Amino acid sequence: MQRTLAVFLTVIFILVFSSGVAAQEEARAAWQINRFDINANLQLPQRLLAATALLSATNVGRGLGSSFTFRINGKASIKTVTVGSSSANFRTVPESYGNLQRVTVTLPAGVAPDGSLALNISYSLPVESNTGLAAISPIGSQFLPMSFWYPAPSTPYTGKGADTAPVRVVVNGAGVISSGVEKSDQSGSVIYENALNGEPFFLQSDWEKVDGTGENKNISAFVTRGSPVEDRKRAEALIALAGSARAFYAGLLGAAPEAPIRLVSVRRGAGFDDSGTVLLESGAFHRAQLDSTTALLISEAIARLWIGGQTPVRAEGGAVLREGLVRFLATQFIEKQFGQSAAETERIHERLAYSAVVLREAPLSKVTALDPTYFSTVPNKGAMVWRLVERRLGHDAFINIVREVLVSGKGSGMTLAALRSVIAQRGGDAIRILLDQLLDQSTDLDLMIGLPQQRGSESVSALRNVGAIDVVTTVTATTASGQQISVDITVPGRGFAEAVFKTSARVIRVEIDPEKLYPQVDYANDSMPRTPELRDALAEATRLLGAQDFVKAESSARAILANTPQMQEAGIILARALLGQNRTDEAEKLFRSLLALSLPTPAAIAWANIGLGEISLKKGRAAEAASLFTAAVRADAEYASSLAARNGRIRAEMAANLLQVDPAIRNFIGQLDQAIASGKKVELEPRVGSGELVRFISGVVGTQPEVWRTKALRTEQWDADLFAADVSLETKELGKEQSGTALYILSRSNGNWKLVGIDLFEVR
Repeated sequence: MQRTLAVFLTVIFILVFSSGVAAQEEARAAWQINRFDINANLQLPQRLLAATALLSATNVGRGLGSSFTFRINGKASIKTVTVGSSSANFRTVPESYGNLQRVTVTLPAGVAPDGSLALNISYSLPVESNTGLAAISPIGSQFLPMSFWYPAPSTPYTGKGADTAPVRVVVNGAGVISSGVEKSDQSGSVIYENALNGEPFFLQSDWEKVDGTGENKNISAFVTRGSPVEDRKRAEALIALAGSARAFYAGLLGAAPEAPIRLVSVRRGAGFDDSGTVLLESGAFHRAQLDSTTALLISEAIARLWIGGQTPVRAEGGAVLREGLVRFLATQFIEKQFGQSAAETERIHERLAYSAVVLREAPLSKVTALDPTYFSTVPNKGAMVWRLVERRLGHDAFINIVREVLVSGKGSGMTLAALRSVIAQRGGDAIRILLDQLLDQSTDLDLMIGLPQQRGSESVSALRNVGAIDVVTTVTATTASGQQISVDITVPGRGFAEAVFKTSARVIRVEIDPEKLYPQVDYANDSMPRTPELRDALAEATRLLGAQDFVKAESSARAILANTPQMQEAGIILARALLGQNRTDEAEKLFRSLLALSLPTPAAIAWANIGLGEISLKKGRAAEAASLFTAAVRADAEYASSLAARNGRIRAEMAANLLQVDPAIRNFIGQLDQAIASGKKVELEPRVGSGELVRFISGVVGTQPEVWRTKALRTEQWDADLFAADVSLETKELGKEQSGTALYILSRSNGNWKLVGIDLFEVR
């Protein structure tokens, strides 16, 4: 009986194993896009994009390709598909994620491995509501890759990421921007030929172009027509920054690709870049000085000309290169251009963003854009990993490896696996094990340090490493006199060690891994006496400031700055807490020091100007205060500072008798109030921009407000056709009375006004 059972189990094992091997070795087709060729026709009255897409692809798999599957926006309507000159049958099913549809085309003839395919797809895509990803509007249309407006086999939601290839985009009309070389044809359409590996996209609006010269040749900035003169001056500074970044990376990675660089001011969609075209929030062109957010975005976009552009990034884990390696290199440029303190500020922000999600992360090499922690994890932890590898190998050795892999991958593509392989060959087993843990596993590392104990002429701290890998790092001790002593140490995985400081002086503070090279699950126990986790300490200081407990907020902010002097957010809280205590001289000094930083955050620029504006108001200098509040408004930072800046400017301009309201805007707002109060879609829609405020219109029609009274407090012109109005509101809906302020965004075309946005809505 036992023998029979053993034979039976053996047979089952062989069958299962054999079927597994067969499945692994099964020959399948796999498609790689070689070129996108898209003709897009915007139909504004119908709010429709009609397009044809020619996809050139190669079967890079090992099996015969009998079908071709692509993904596209779930609302797209596929009209026809042809392969060569033959019509092809296709079937469509909803994709299980991302509001996409999956279209499978049956090929008229099989495509052998290494064979090519040309697929022509005719389709249309309606756009009901304008967003930063897809918009059709007389004042600005755009289609970015994440709207899935074009067909492609792979998306960012897959392990290998979206398909990239050389791109040709043809768009009807004028004022079109994309990537690559701009051309035009006899029909009046605009053509962009991008020889780098990118994704199809385009924007359309009315632009003014600022061109770089000399070393900044082939770099341009685009601001909306009619923008203030100051915006053009800021554009020149941004062009110079892009030129410096291009020269920096050329020194590291080899000659720069011959690609135009475009810096584009946009109202929505900011943060996107592809093949040298970068979408920047309009505030980047308004601010009186360069800010850290804009500097990082431009630095990363230029680095992607090499990583992903000139050399495509392929295969699983590609995001660790496209996002993590790019951020590491961008921070290197920021350090060279703006100094160590500016770079350390960026690294602190990396650590803050990552620590917020570390307990929910997926392994770096496996995470996709479907994961909610993707954008906090991949760029930030990825940059930390490559910085750690660079320290282990040495800067020159690491950069040489990156350059080699970029050069060798120009044809077939750069992969994470290839880069890891070369690093392991040069660095040995220790660095291979390090990469295996950091890239293929979720973070389990937590470094701990104990209180220093005096042993004769030495001071000793116990160390613990609860992670799986050995940690090679530094431990720093600070004596009562302020002297710092550092020792190098290795703490084994799941083990203990001791840091021995050869000093008889009293040690008052010790810290392990002071540069914070290693990603950890908890940074709060890295030092003794223990300090709160930076993220928690900042949240508490912010809470205290919001509660107007200015004394405790000051104390919390000073504690943060004692250990992390580069923390601009803590500097803002400290200065505002001092102002709240009427210690205006101290507050003014701090506000001015924030503005004097080589690379302040947008929030630091905004709050510093708000604080100085409040101080000027206290001193009776209303016109000066109004100018400072305007600088804070133009900083266009986060919601709270924008609201405070606009409210402060109204108070200052009222005191200085400078407040102005355009009569035409006042009249339009009166008409808009009547349309809203009517609750009729037919009355309201003609006064709202096409595709804008769709949910707002539905809400008004659904509830029909009993009262909707708007008073224009201040108006300003942003560009040739765009205006803003600070307003106060009194409303009554479903018996509930509310009041407050808002910011209306208005457009004007041929004397006709339309509401195109409602920002800073504070009606309660």
